[in-house]
Amino acid sequence: MKPARTLKHIEAPNTWSQITNGEWAAELLQAQLDEWCPKLFGYHMLKLGGLSCELASGHCNIQHQICIDKYNPLHNLIAEPFDLPFIEKSFDACLIAHQLDYCPDPHRLLREVDRVTVDDGYMLISGFNPVSLLGLKGLLPWNRKKYPWSGRMFMPMRIKDWLGVLNYEVVYQDDFAVLPATKHRACAAWAENMVADPLSAIGSMYFIVARKRTFPLRPIKPRWKLRRQLAPMGVNCHTNVSQKVKS
Repeated sequence: MKPARTLKHIEAPNTWSQITNGEWAAELLQAQLDEWCPKLFGYHMLKLGGLSCELASGHCNIQHQICIDKYNPLHNLIAEPFDLPFIEKSFDACLIAHQLDYCPDPHRLLREVDRVTVDDGYMLISGFNPVSLLGLKGLLPWNRKKYPWSGRMFMPMRIKDWLGVLNYEVVYQDDFAVLPATKHRACAAWAENMVADPLSAIGSMYFIVARKRTFPLRPIKPRWKLRRQLAPMGVNCHTNVSQKVKS
């Protein structure tokens, strides 16, 4: 297994149109997000990256949403993802759409997002699965410099391990898009429904919803109590001696 951190510069896409069949991928991911947005509550939501900015979340219960990216026109703040200009525990939900695939240090990115996430807050992560038909296309030489194969793909199980280290509980995971996109959308949708359940493990994309769990450290008082020790009673030795003298 290759290390997650790399010194190689990886250029991240700023819009779904830069990715091969990006509109198809965004449409499937949008369906996943539409299902979870009504379940999120709070005051502030963070959408990190240009791909996250283009995903609609207007029907979410969290009204104040901040989109961070350098080049996408939908952003409302420019900041470094490794050094977010927010205090700790600022956001109730954070959306990271395919940002780990193009990040040179995904561990550092997750730690930074965890820093600005409130206790019991949500982290929504999506990415491409290397063990899929889409991932196998990256082995072709003419695809290595194209999106999404120019980045790195991590297996969903590995992402869940990273989240477990940060004390996150995965409350939902779905692997979808087993069959690559084709021009015939209706036929592709019918075939996808047929093979979605038995072949979900090799889906081209994954969507993970994790919740931050923070357990305060409180001293536990013992329920048992020490029994009161019985002190031995003193013996009057003079009584025995006086009895022997009289006899």
